[in-house]
Parts: sequence; structure tokens; C-alpha cells
Amino acid sequence: MDISLSEEQEAIRDSVRKVCDQFGDEYWSRCEDEKIFPSEFHRAMADAGWLGITMPEEFGGANLGVTEAAIMMHEVSASAGGYSAASTIHLNIFGPHAVVVHGTDEQKRRMLGPLIAGADRACFGVTEPDAGLDTTSIKTFATKVPGGYRVTGRKIWTSSGQVANKILLLTRTTPKEQCKKPTDGMTLFYTDLDKSQVEVRRIPKMGRNAVDSNATFIDDYFVPDEDRIGEEGKGFHYILHSLNPERILVGIEAVGLGRGALARAAKYASERKVFGRYIGQNQGIQHPLAENWTYLESAYWMIMRAANLYDTGKPCGAEANAGKFLGGRAAFDACTRAVMTHGGMGYSTEYQVERLFRESILMRIAPITEQLILSFIAEKVLDLPKSY
Repeated sequence: MDISLSEEQEAIRDSVRKVCDQFGDEYWSRCEDEKIFPSEFHRAMADAGWLGITMPEEFGGANLGVTEAAIMMHEVSASAGGYSAASTIHLNIFGPHAVVVHGTDEQKRRMLGPLIAGADRACFGVTEPDAGLDTTSIKTFATKVPGGYRVTGRKIWTSSGQVANKILLLTRTTPKEQCKKPTDGMTLFYTDLDKSQVEVRRIPKMGRNAVDSNATFIDDYFVPDEDRIGEEGKGFHYILHSLNPERILVGIEAVGLGRGALARAAKYASERKVFGRYIGQNQGIQHPLAENWTYLESAYWMIMRAANLYDTGKPCGAEANAGKFLGGRAAFDACTRAVMTHGGMGYSTEYQVERLFRESILMRIAPITEQLILSFIAEKVLDLPKSY
């Protein structure tokens, strides 16, 4: 069993790293402090051809697998940009998958090309305030009218909504109580996000402020028929195609973030002298950092296994969820330890680890909580009764 990277995969890693190295701490601190979307980084990744890594070649993509996407996103989040950098381009990797699988040829040409080229920016309109992770309980409703649908509802945690001009929007077209299954009756759209008609209100938050999160208010908004993806009522089943890749990518982004923080901590420990000796000589510093490395490494290979299973058409739900769980935990612990290693300076903005620490909690919460992951594994792997 070969678990090393191929020459092509190593080339992807090195090429992505070169792009990321153009954007250092000063750039990302400014984006964070001033709450500015990293447009220059987004453009650089688009110009280098990375926004379409998993998209079909005929529309400008590279037609590579989730494994290669994971390698790319690991390098992005391990860079100075951390999870903010990953979030800048994350949706491009998994979000349009429903369009690739279920879109018409006309939709693929119209929707994927501009996204891959960086001309369009898309956001994800699925989560709602009252539904949370219970996606079948969303209330945003699309009513059929001549030529399209009238949509009314509210979405929350819509990332990059302030700068996006497109939205992947999940709605109900049949009330849940009228459906045979709760997963029926939902319809997916990829359409314009016209902010003159849709209110996108920024949510103040702890970290990752370079990439905005929003509450989105939709009131009688017209969406044309040609922007519906696939059949009416099948939308939930379409977004399922994206769930395992999303968990894989969030998990690997977490590992990258943790490794970036760990590298900063090790560097500081090797340079900081207290009582006449480098603090990195002390086992009280060494051992926790070494332990962080072991957990990050184990999470990395679990996630890469999940990516390989996905790319070879094998079931990977348990591995993808476990990888996301392990990555999130390992990243949070590594970022926490990085702050502690820096001591008082870890609490300052100068060494950046406080920024990474604030980002690290997010991967334990989103896009799926640790508790739901454990419930899934208990039911699907351990054959225990469903708990929710």
C-alpha cells in the first residue's frame, strides 16, 4: 500500500505553496483587522488555475480528485492566511458539485466557467436560523410562478455573501409535512445574488473576519427556471454529493491550520531564551508540541484515506467524518498550544498565533458539530440505535 504523494501531487503542493507565499502575515493581518475580503489572493489562485481543481477541463478546470483538492487546501491553510485563506476559495471546490453532476450542458457552461476563472464569486445558502443542522426543517420556500419561482425565507452563516454575486440556494417547494420523506420536497438553485433585492447583513464574529459571514433575508425574490439545478423536489439529494468532500476538505484545512500554528510555536521556542536557555530545550515545552504533531499527523492520514476512498468510488462517510473530527480537535489543540508556548506574546497580535487560535474553534463547530459526527459513527459503524 503506497501512502506517499505522487510526483504530480507533490508538484501541486509546491505550486500552491508558491502562490500562498506571496501573501504574508502583514497582508492577512490587514484583511482581518479591516474586515477586507482577500480579493488579491482570490485572484492569484484563479490566475494560477486552482479554483477549478475538481471541475471539468472543458470549462477551464483541472478535473482532478478530492485527494488533489485536499493537498491544495492543506497548503493554503498551512500558509500565513490560515483558515481565512482556505475560506476565500473553499466553496469553489465542493459547492458547485451539484451543478457538475446534475446541471444541464448549458448550465455547466454558464455557471462553472466564470466561477473557475474567478469572475464570479459564490456563496452557500443552506443553513437557516431555526433549522441549524436539521436541513430537512428549512423553511425558505420557492413558489412556482410562470417562468420561475418566487422565493421567501432567511439563511444564516452565508459566508462571503458581501462579495458574492451568485448563491447556491436550497429551498422547499413542498412543505415537509406533505412529503413522504423529510428529505423530499427540497429544490436547489444556483442563481444571481442581487443585493438590491436581497438583504445580506454581516454577522460580527470572533475570528476569520477577512471572510464575512451573514444573515440573508429573501423576500419574494424571483429565480428563473433556468437556474434550477436538476428536478424539483430533489435538491437535498443533490447536495449530498458535496457532504463527504466538504468534510474531507474542512478536516484537511484544519490540519493545515494546526501545522502552521505548530511551526510558529516551534520556531519561537527555538529562539526564545529565559533563564539563560532556549525554552525549546525544556521538555515541558517540547512534549506538548511533539504530542500536537502526532495528533495532526494521524488526522492528516485519516483524511487522505477518506479522500482516496471517495476518488475510487468507495464508501467513505465514516472516514470523512472521523477525519473532520480529528482534524478539528488536533488543530484547536495545536493552536491553543502555540499561544501558550508564546506566553504573553501569544496574546498579542504580533506573532499571529492569536489569530490562528480564534480561527481554530470554527472547525470544531462547522459545517457539522462533533456531537453529530459521533452520533453518525455510533449508528453507521457501531450499529447502535439512532439517537436523534
